[in-house]
Formats: sequence, structure tokens, C-alpha cells
Amino acid sequence: MASFFDFQTGDANRALNEVSPLLGRFRAVPDPQQRVNATRQQNSNLGRRRSVGRGLGLAYGTVFGGIAAGSEDSEDGEGGGWRSWGRGFRDLWMEPKQNAVARAVDIWAQRWALLALLPAALAVAWCALPFPQYDLLEFDDNGGHIKGHETPGHGAARVEINFWFFLFVYYGAYNLTALMWITKVFNIYSLNWWPKMLGFPFTICTIAFISIAAPVPLYFILDSPWFFHFNTTWILWTFFAMTMPLIIAFAILMTNERHLGLRQDLSETQRIFTSSWWTGDQDYTTVAARDRARTSIHNSDVYDPNAPLEVALAVEPRPSLGGRALTMRKRWIPASFMRFIWFCTALFIGMLAYVLGEAYAEIYLRTLPHNTFDTLVYVYSWVITVHLLDGLTGWILGGKEGERVGSYPLGWIFKLYFSLTYQTYVRALYARLRSYTQFIYLQIISSSFLIIVGPLTMSAPFHFMLQMIGINGQTLPAYQKFRARNIFIRTLSESTSMLAFLGSILVLHYGANKDVYPYFAFDKFKMPTEGSDPGHGGWEGRGEDYDFGRTFYASLVTWACEITAGWIIRRILWFGWKVDVTGEAKQDLGMWPELLPTGVVVMVHVLQNMLFSIVRLHFH
Repeated sequence: MASFFDFQTGDANRALNEVSPLLGRFRAVPDPQQRVNATRQQNSNLGRRRSVGRGLGLAYGTVFGGIAAGSEDSEDGEGGGWRSWGRGFRDLWMEPKQNAVARAVDIWAQRWALLALLPAALAVAWCALPFPQYDLLEFDDNGGHIKGHETPGHGAARVEINFWFFLFVYYGAYNLTALMWITKVFNIYSLNWWPKMLGFPFTICTIAFISIAAPVPLYFILDSPWFFHFNTTWILWTFFAMTMPLIIAFAILMTNERHLGLRQDLSETQRIFTSSWWTGDQDYTTVAARDRARTSIHNSDVYDPNAPLEVALAVEPRPSLGGRALTMRKRWIPASFMRFIWFCTALFIGMLAYVLGEAYAEIYLRTLPHNTFDTLVYVYSWVITVHLLDGLTGWILGGKEGERVGSYPLGWIFKLYFSLTYQTYVRALYARLRSYTQFIYLQIISSSFLIIVGPLTMSAPFHFMLQMIGINGQTLPAYQKFRARNIFIRTLSESTSMLAFLGSILVLHYGANKDVYPYFAFDKFKMPTEGSDPGHGGWEGRGEDYDFGRTFYASLVTWACEITAGWIIRRILWFGWKVDVTGEAKQDLGMWPELLPTGVVVMVHVLQNMLFSIVRLHFH
């Protein structure tokens, strides 16, 4: 028999990048050289392949072994270095490739430089951009004290800042990062939110321009309105800008009638396998008979194939049957459209979380000082809130195919988002702790919770209990993989948030923006006493010290304790269940290379949220 195709055993890893079709367990490879390269790739990985899906229904192997011959290893000729650097940048950030990302995260130093140091450095560089500053007017034209200058939690305002620099540089970069986060999440979902005819650059630039230009008329008409001085106002405006891609994507799908099950007529062949087109017991074996029947149904308004599809029963008289009969009018919403609705819901909850975080921070800062009990109540009420939102989002995204959104990489990114959101607001709290005792209590509870509860939730009895109450429907191996992923993400969030916190303390306490961020000036603020006149004599009363040295060094010790706790929990999981937390994370990043750029953008955005919530806005 003549051979039309050359076949070789398929590999699920290479299936994501190669253009040749995967036919069951075999791949059609018309190009002999491609077959040679693929075979060499397969042989190099053969000895190191292992399954990490383990119950997820995903059969994929490691991608850390070898790379197809001639793919990326060398560049000849003058200027090859620059070309190699450009190709490496593209393969990591612009169009992530499995092999490039797998190599980058295989070594621990490179992995933590990309995942922890890079986002922290970008956030610190953003807040370190020097603001044009002007002397602060303490009194108005009538000699009255200007309200809002004395805000104990944020620190007393010291300077006025240039509105245009804030709007176009500082806030513009903040908004652009938020829009990039939304875009990267849509990329993982495999959906472009922008109109095809306009393209991504034009659409995102238009939204960014609107988000920046819209406040300008209010600034001039209302003459620097008072609500511009509140951080929450700008964060809510960014929240609106972030919802615009969701609105555009929803409008595109509705315009294309993606919410309808029958968006176009089926072919004659497709109709053979579709029983929902036939009603009654008439003879539809010919095209003319079927058309007559459909015309009759249209005229009687019993069945309209172009109507919105949802299941409903219609009772109509059927003369041919001599009575009344039940006919099915098929009205249903496609699963793909429902999946998109679930995705938008998860994204909306994620955006809502950072608005709630700003509200929590505002309440805490405006009610200072706090004792240890108040601090613990604030921290763990925020912990509970974040975990509830995280759990709800995780349920929406699902743990396996067919469950609502059913996307493992999306769950990875949203888990990172919520974990870092929780950590960043806790870090900002450190700058308002007044004793080492408060640091110790917080860290003992946090580390003990991880070391004790982590292995407990990994156990088979705990998983069985979750199945009994209907919370989790995964197999034990799949559940344990999710737990390992969560532990890696937690330790990553702790290190990234601490790096950003320590870096921002240094550059904002000693740098040019010290007066713009009085929160990190660690001034002694004083509560007003009865009879004092803050309008003319300033605040008087007892002082509360917030010490830079205590905050910085106690935070370093806290970070060391977190790293130690992370090491202990990894050893427990390995010796108890043979679960390699780091190995599973490397497999995830190599399998879904888009996780790397998306994760970095998400972390930069969350870190910016923390810093934006404590900047003092008094415009010149």
C-alpha cells in the first residue's frame, strides 16, 4: 500500500508549538527533515520524561531536556549576539516559547531573578521617578488651616506635586500596566478583546488616552477638585479603565452572535447528524420537503432556528396529528459563551479585590495608632477576605476541563494575583508597627499556619473530607498538584512583596520622593489633645514613633523566617508525599510559557497598587 504520510509517535509538549496535526498518538510529518529534528528532540527527552498532570487529564512531559536541532542554539555571522539577545527577549516576553522559558526557569538564580527580582525592581523604579515638587501652602487666603494636610496614617503632607507629571508619567504608567495585565490574562484565555479591524495597538492606546485625558476637564473646570486628592478616586477610575476591555470583548461576541447556538446554517452533511432540526413525524428526507416543513414551522411561530436558543416547551395545535402535541423549541446558550461569562466574572472579582484592598488600607491608616490586638484583627480580617475571594475565583475557574472556565494556567495566574495582593498590604502594614513584639506575633502565626496546615491540607483524609462535602471533585494526585502549586506561589509572593517593600523603603526614605511618600518618612505623629488648636499651633499631644531601622531590620528577619518556613514545608511534602514543589512549578512554567510574562505583569500591577495607595496627592 502506498504511503501518503510519514508517521511518528506524538508528543503533547511539541504539539503546542508544531504546526503538523496530531492524529491520536501519531503526528503526520510531511517534511523528512522535520521528522529527523523531532526524533532527535524526542530521544533527548526520553530518559527524563515524567508525568506531572497526574489526574488533571493532561498528559504532558517535561520540556527541560533537549531542543530540536538547529532551533535556537547558535547564531553565525557578525551581529549574531544582538540578534540572539533580541530573539531571547521575544521568546521570553513577546511570543513565549516553551524551550526558552524552560531554560530560563530551570536554574534557581535565573528563576528568582525573573519571577521575584524583576517585578520588584520595576515597581520600585516606578515609584522612584522624581516628582516636580513645590512648597506646601499650610493656610488658605482666610488664614484657615488647609484640611487634609494632617493625615496621621499616610503621614502629614509636605509638598505639592505637579499635576501633569502625575497624570502622564506616574498615573499613566500605572494605568498602562493595569491594561497590560488584562490583555495578558485574555491571552491565556485565548481570546483577543480588541476589535480586529482596529487592532491591538490602536485600541489600547485609545483606552489609555481616554483614561488619562478624561480627568483634565474636571481639573480645569472645578479648579483642582478636592476629590482628586484622594487615592481611592484614581484607583476607582483605573478600575473603570480595566473594565473597558471586558465591555469591548462582550460587545464583540454579542455582535457576532456568539451567544447563539446556531449562528449560521448547517451544511447538508451536518444536518444528517442533527436531530434538533426535525419536529413532528413528517417526511424530511428531501430538501424540498424539509424546506416546506421549516416554512410551515416559521409561519406557525413554533420554531425559529435563528431565535435565541434556550430550552422551552411550546404547546401548539397539530392538525395532522388530530390533536395537540408537545414540540421542543430549542433555545440554549453555547458552552463557549457561558465559559466567557464565567471568565469575566472571575476577572471582575479580581479587580474588585484591589479596590477592597485600598478601602482596607484607608480604614487602617486613618484609625492609627493600633495596639497588637487591633493589628491582628486588621491583618486576619483582610486574610479572610482575600481567601474568600480567591476561593470563589478558583471555583469559577475550575480544576479540570469542563468545569466552568476549566483553565489550569488561568487558575495559576489568579492564585498568584490574590496571594500577592494579600502579601503587599501586609507588607505596607509593617511600616506602622510600633514594636518588635508585633512583628514576632505576626510571623509566628504566619509561619506556624504554613508548616502545620500545609501538610494537613495535602493529606488524603483532608481531600476525602472535601469530596464528601462537595467542595472538591478532583482526584487525590490532581488535588496534591494544586496544593503544591499554591505553596510555590505563596513563597514567590512573599519574596517578591518583601523585595519591593524593602526597596521602596530605601528609595523613598532617602530618595527624591521622600516628601511625596511621607508614609515612609517614619515621622513621629501626634494625636491632638483637648484644647489644642491644630489650625494655628499644630498638633500637640502624645507621640507615636515609627522607626526606619526597626522596620527595615525586623522585615529582614521576617523574610528570613518566611524562607525557612518555605524550605521546611517543601521538605515535609517531599518526604511525606514525594511532591516536588519546585519541580511542579518549573513544569508549569515550561508547559505554559505565557505564565512567565503574564505573571511578571500581574506582580508589577499588584506592587504598584500597594505604592499608589500611600502616595500623598496635593496638586500644585
